[in-house]
Amino acid sequence: MKILYLLTGLGLVLSLVADPPRTGKALKIATKRFSKLLGEFALLLILVSLALTLLPPRTILSYLEGPGKLVGTAIAALMGSITFIPGFISYPLAGILHNQGVPYVVLAAFVTTLMMVGIVTFPLEQKILGTRVAIARNILYFILALITSLAIGLIFGEIP
Repeated sequence: MKILYLLTGLGLVLSLVADPPRTGKALKIATKRFSKLLGEFALLLILVSLALTLLPPRTILSYLEGPGKLVGTAIAALMGSITFIPGFISYPLAGILHNQGVPYVVLAAFVTTLMMVGIVTFPLEQKILGTRVAIARNILYFILALITSLAIGLIFGEIP
């Protein structure tokens, strides 16, 4: 992570040297966007933390693990398909759930379907892409998300 920070800092210095006014303008835009996201991010993290505090970890685990990891994976994939959470919230949420004991295979199903399948956004996709393409895209991405999560389960030894 330190290398990434170093490269980012180096890129910023090079940008400042090359074109100080444009770099300053870009930094102002980035600061405004970050400040808008920061409030939403903090609020969602608080709400997720509150929900995880109020719901006993065993309850969450029982839903996500189900009678087995494969059933939990299917439940997580369905939850991810229906839920609409931005990526910058889903990854910390996955980390919290992993600390609670949720297996990687289940988390992968949740996060990949969350990012790739859009039941909530389907009406918008339908208008832009058409009904057949929107349905095909969602089905294909759901299948790809399941394949990805099963591959992760195999890699981490969670699925024999």
